[in-house]
Amino acid sequence: MIIAPLYHYPRYAGRVTDWLWQAFGPEQPRAFFADIVAHSQTPGALPLTFIALEDETLLGTVGLWRCDLISRQDLTPWLAALYIDEPARGKGLSGLLQQHVTDAAREYGFEALYLYSACRDYYERFGWGYIGDALDYPDKTVHLYHKAL
Repeated sequence: MIIAPLYHYPRYAGRVTDWLWQAFGPEQPRAFFADIVAHSQTPGALPLTFIALEDETLLGTVGLWRCDLISRQDLTPWLAALYIDEPARGKGLSGLLQQHVTDAAREYGFEALYLYSACRDYYERFGWGYIGDALDYPDKTVHLYHKAL
C-alpha cells in the first residue's frame, strides 16, 4: 500500500470527488467537491489531497487544508475530508492517513494541526485532543480537535 499526493495519480480525482460529495455534502452540488479536489493538487502548496492505493485499488483519501471550518478560520492547517472506502475500513488505514497528514504538516513547518468531527471518542485514540465545540454552517455543533506537531 502507498499513500501519495493525488497529483501523482490524477486519474483518481473523479472517484475522490464522488466520495467527498457522498460522505460530506450530498446537499451541495457535486461540482463544489470537484472544485475542492481540483484545487488541492498543486505540488508544494496547500490545500493538498492524499490518497491510499493498493495496487490499482483506491482505498481512502485525506486532505491537508488551510481551513475546514468557516467559523474557525483562526486555526490552521486542518486534517480534512478523511474517507475510507467501505471494503478497506477496520484495517488501520485511518490511522495511517492521519499520520501521513501529520507528517506532511510537520514538513511544511506547522506546529499544530486541527480537525473537526460530528462524532466524539474516535480521534482521541489517535492522539488528538478535544478542545471544544464550534459551529458548522449553518447551525450544526461539531467537535474541535488539536494535535501538537
